Amino acid sequence: MERAGPADHGQLMGHPKGLFFLAFTEMWERFSFYGMRTLLVLYMVQDLLLPGRIENVAGMQAYRVAIESIFGELSTQAFASQTFGLYAGFVYFTPLFGGLLADRWLGARRVVMIGIALMTLGHFAMAFDVSFLLALVLLVIGSGCLKGNIAAQVGHLYAAHEETRRSKGYAIFSTGINVGATIGPLICGVLAQIYGWHVGFGTAGLFMLIAAVVYFSGLRYFAADRAIAPEGESHPPLTPNEWKMIGLVICVLLITMFQSISYEQLFNVGMLWINDSVALTFGGFTIPTPWFASEDSFASVLALPLLLAIWAWQGRRGGEPGDLGKIATGALVMAASAGALALGSLSAPDGKVSMVFPLVAYFLSGVAFMYFWPTTLALVSRRAPRKINALMMAGSYLTLFFTGIGSGYIARFYEPLGDVAFWTLQAGISATGAVLVLVFGPTLKRRMDALDRSSG
Repeated sequence: MERAGPADHGQLMGHPKGLFFLAFTEMWERFSFYGMRTLLVLYMVQDLLLPGRIENVAGMQAYRVAIESIFGELSTQAFASQTFGLYAGFVYFTPLFGGLLADRWLGARRVVMIGIALMTLGHFAMAFDVSFLLALVLLVIGSGCLKGNIAAQVGHLYAAHEETRRSKGYAIFSTGINVGATIGPLICGVLAQIYGWHVGFGTAGLFMLIAAVVYFSGLRYFAADRAIAPEGESHPPLTPNEWKMIGLVICVLLITMFQSISYEQLFNVGMLWINDSVALTFGGFTIPTPWFASEDSFASVLALPLLLAIWAWQGRRGGEPGDLGKIATGALVMAASAGALALGSLSAPDGKVSMVFPLVAYFLSGVAFMYFWPTTLALVSRRAPRKINALMMAGSYLTLFFTGIGSGYIARFYEPLGDVAFWTLQAGISATGAVLVLVFGPTLKRRMDALDRSSG
C-alpha cells in the first residue's frame, strides 16, 4: 500500500499549517515534561521519601525491595537518584513501542492521542502521594506513545522531494521543544517553591491539557496516517557492507554515551547539589533550583545561530569539523561544565557556593548538547542503511535510555565521594568520550566513507 500524501490545508510562513499545531502541542508537552522532571529528584529527597510520607505511596515497599535487589542497599539520595535515572531512561525506551503500535495497528494520530491522555493522567497523579509510582508509569508509557509519533507527523506534512523545506519545518518544531524546556521549569519551579510540590506537579498537568486542546484543534490540518503495509510484504536483506556500516554507527553511538551520562547528571544530582550547596538568595529573592535547568535549554536556543555561524565561517576556510569532530568538541565542553561544578565545590568547602559556578556550568551544558546530540542524529540519519534508517534513528534514542539508567547508578557515589570528587568524576567521564573520538574517530570515519563509496 502507498503512503498517504501530505495534507493540503493552506500555508503559514511557507509551511503547512499543521506544522504549527504540532510545534505548539510539543511546546506545551515539553513545558509539562521538563517542569515535572526538574522537580522530581528534589521532591523525593526533601519530602516524599522521608519517614511518615513514604509509607503513603502505594507499592513503594515492593518497588524498593526490587530496586535494591538489583543495585544493592541505597541511601535516600541514592534511591531517589536511581528512581530518577530509571524514569529518565525509560522515557527514551518506550518510543520504540509507540512507533511500532502506530506503524502496525493504530496510526500516529490515535497513538499520540493515547499518549496525551496518559501523560495528563500521569501529571495529575503526581499531585497525590499514593499514586506516585503509578504516575511515573503513566508518564513513561504516555511519552512513548507521543514522542516519536508526533515528530513523525511533522515529516508526513511534506512531500518526499521537499527535503530542504522539511528540514526547516523540523527546525521550527525543535524551537517549540526548546521554548517549552526553558519555560516549564521556570513556572513549575517557582510555583512549587511558593505553594508546594503538588501545585508544581498539578501545573504540569494543566500544561498537558493545553497540549491536548492544541492537538485536537489542529487535527484537520494533519496529513492522513501512513498506510499500514500488508502482511507478508518482504524487504531485501541487508548486505554485508550494510551490516558493517551498522556496526560502525553503533560504535559512534556508544562513544557518545560518555558525555550523555555527565549531561544527564546535571538534572539528577545537579539539582540536589544546587539546592544544598549554592547561595540562591539574590536581592531578597530565593532563586528556585529548577531555574538552572531552564538555563540549559535557553543556552541551546542561543547557541544554535552562533554555532551555525561559526561552522559556516570555518567551512569557508576549509576547516569546519566533521560530525565526529563536533561530537568530540561537545564532550570537551560538557567536561568543562562538570568541571565548573567541581571548581565551585572546591571554592567554598565550608560555605555556600557562588551561583556563578552553576550558571556557567548549565550554560556550557546547553552548548555541549547542541554540539553532540543533533550532530549524532545527523550522522545516524546520513550513514544508516536506507532499509532500516528509521529504526536506527529510533535506536539512537536508546543511548539515552542507557545513560539515564547509568547516571542513576553513578549518582549513588555522590554522598561517599563528596562534591569535588563527584563532579571531577563527571568531568573525567565526559572527557573520556572526547579521547575515544580523537583516538578511534579517524578510523571510524575512513571506514564509513569507504563503505559509502562502495555502495554509491
